[in-house]
Amino acid sequence: MRWVIGGALVAVVLMITACGPAQQAPMATSSPTSAETPIRIGSKDFTEQYILGEMYALVLEDAGLPVKRMLNMGSTDIVQLALLSNDVDLYPEYTGTGLLNVLRLPISDDPSQVYELVRAGYAEQFNLIWLDPAPMNNTQALAMTRERAAELGIVTISDMVAKADQLVMIGPPEFQERADGLPGLRAVYGDFTLREFKPVAPDQRYEALAEGAGDITVAFGTDGEIAVFDLVLLEDDRQLFPPYQVAPVVRADVLAAHPQIAPTLNRLAPLLDNATMQRLNNEVSGKKRNPAAVAREFLEAQGLIRPR
Repeated sequence: MRWVIGGALVAVVLMITACGPAQQAPMATSSPTSAETPIRIGSKDFTEQYILGEMYALVLEDAGLPVKRMLNMGSTDIVQLALLSNDVDLYPEYTGTGLLNVLRLPISDDPSQVYELVRAGYAEQFNLIWLDPAPMNNTQALAMTRERAAELGIVTISDMVAKADQLVMIGPPEFQERADGLPGLRAVYGDFTLREFKPVAPDQRYEALAEGAGDITVAFGTDGEIAVFDLVLLEDDRQLFPPYQVAPVVRADVLAAHPQIAPTLNRLAPLLDNATMQRLNNEVSGKKRNPAAVAREFLEAQGLIRPR
């Protein structure tokens, strides 16, 4: 299933090629805004981002703000550069991603410290504002079926590395390049060579694992499929992965023009814990429901938006 893709996406991709990684992009450019200008909400290209993007859109619409959805835009680099290039106004981002993949800062396992580092770094380098983070932690992880992990005696990532040449890993293409992906694993756990890495779209990881296409998959802590498929997460025994709390990242000029954005979205943040996001993600990825319907149902039940 595909949702709306921002019309400027092709231009953004071309700019990435020309400018390099997102952290080298210029500070966010300003543009005239008014009460009638829609708030352009972006998202990355996986289930949780669709749901969060819809939640942001729905609560802002309920607060009386015009909204334009630009969901399913692609990877971190694409959405970050769209934000800097004035092609989108806000999107949900993860603190660990901001720390490692955008700011290129050293790993920390302290959630408060990671948030403060990205909040300050984005404001100084990009003129972008992080709003309140949710308690959920969509940390990167590696998952295996319970049976395969027991068969190979794999409990920790160190165990996995020791047997890497026997293992086929499934994951999104960018995991091969991310600082918290294969390069990070090799830097922290020692050099290793997998039997094979199979790049797949983010929403195909668990289906591929269930069909026996691999032994291990890149997972995220709030994925609903972890419980549905009774998977085991390998212990990150050398603490590679930082916290990945989610929060809206907003262009400063848009926040100045629409100050009600901050309190409106901040009311949502405390409600998004791991169990809640796993359940909501499974409604979409497992039960194949529409993200907008799942988001609206949750927000209405929580009293954050008025029923239709």
